[in-house]
Amino acid sequence: MKKPLKSIDLDLHFRILHLLEDNPDISQREIARKLGISLGGVNYCLKALIDVGHIKIHNFNENPKKIGYLYLLTPKGISEKVKLTSGFLKRKMTEYHALRKEIDSLQSRLKV
Repeated sequence: MKKPLKSIDLDLHFRILHLLEDNPDISQREIARKLGISLGGVNYCLKALIDVGHIKIHNFNENPKKIGYLYLLTPKGISEKVKLTSGFLKRKMTEYHALRKEIDSLQSRLKV
């Protein structure tokens, strides 16, 4: 049975899928650094994304002494990324308009 992604923040889900699409060979450590979350948090999120079929993982060897992973978005993952992108943009535009309104209000108070 596949686990739901309820416990993964939608923005984090979006950001991870975006990073993996642009950098399929990125390390978990690098994902953690770029997103400002713990390595354990990244591992948890990646496992959840694998469980629901949004990404798949492949081992590859860059050299004989180093094993790496390649994270690939599945067709289901690509479709989900499109949905998440739309939702992300809507949320950010709503935040932007609310901030713009607050900034305008504060600026008008300063002019008084």
